Amino acid sequence: MTQDGAARLKIKAQILVGQRIAIGPGKADLLDAVEQTGSIAAAGRTLGISYRRTRDMIDTLNQCWGAPVVETEKGGSSGGGSRLTERGHAVLAAYRALENALKDTADSHAAALLGLLEPSEDAR
Repeated sequence: MTQDGAARLKIKAQILVGQRIAIGPGKADLLDAVEQTGSIAAAGRTLGISYRRTRDMIDTLNQCWGAPVVETEKGGSSGGGSRLTERGHAVLAAYRALENALKDTADSHAAALLGLLEPSEDAR
């Protein structure tokens, strides 16, 4: 039950490579933030993630997908920055499509189950 007492379903998709999470909700959100901000550091700040954790997540993404999903350019006259590669765009789009398909399927099947929930005496 949520704090307001309403029942809900939560689905979380993760793609694993060995023991590493190649992509999941957090890494997908990070890729979105890199795309929006043009910076790994700014993306981390936007999401409230330390720079070190953000770099580790980007490194895992780049290693797991067989080709970089994020490219970085050092600062200088052009200012540097980061961007998704073509592969990065493809990975993010495929992951978001998977999330949407899972949500649609889960929503259609979960309604009956959620309808059977009754708040316990403790939750009232």
